[in-house]
Amino acid sequence: MLTASEVVFEANQRCNQENLIEQLKNGVQALRMPSDGLVSNWAYAVIATLAWNLKIWLSILLPKRLARDVRRMEYRRFLHSVMLVPCQVLRTARQMVLRILTYTAWAELLLSGTQDFHRFHRWRTA
Repeated sequence: MLTASEVVFEANQRCNQENLIEQLKNGVQALRMPSDGLVSNWAYAVIATLAWNLKIWLSILLPKRLARDVRRMEYRRFLHSVMLVPCQVLRTARQMVLRILTYTAWAELLLSGTQDFHRFHRWRTA
């Protein structure tokens, strides 16, 4: 038999799962089947789920205050504020330069994240 507080906790956990399912359905549209082929629909669902996981992985790498904000974001808001940052791609002789055209509150976070990524990449290849 559950106590009253345990019942409330279980109900809250269930609501959170329903919110996650709703985000996968409508935010990422992972359950939308764009084709009539089984394999292509499977690939679409896998790619959409990986897009959702990008949001969660980013929140794991962030400081607690920002991580909570990212985890609570709906996917469409995450997509438009963090992922779809307008930039100009310049190719020079030896490198590629990404020039951010519009500054957002998340641009600084992405720039600091690239430095962390380069450090991690050097560590993995060493």
